[in-house]
Amino acid sequence: MDFEVVDNAGEQRFEIRVDGERAGAAYYRLHPADAGAPERIVFTHTEVEPQYEGKGVGSRLAGGALTLAKDRGLQVVAQCPFIAAYLKKHPELA
Repeated sequence: MDFEVVDNAGEQRFEIRVDGERAGAAYYRLHPADAGAPERIVFTHTEVEPQYEGKGVGSRLAGGALTLAKDRGLQVVAQCPFIAAYLKKHPELA
């Protein structure tokens, strides 16, 4: 399976589609009070349909979302346990 992770900014979630179903990683952005500090993105929840669990969908979603956040210069805050666990395995995306 090949997935493209997209930022659905209107719903504040990164998403991929699998067989017409959406999987997503919810977030919100924090703007720093200090103009020199990086903007932060807080990942709060990751959701994958049960029929796709254990098939790498969540990992591809997390990897794509974190890569997009890193490319945008955002500092990642992982409140979501799945995202936090993914970052432990892939610290280069932190």
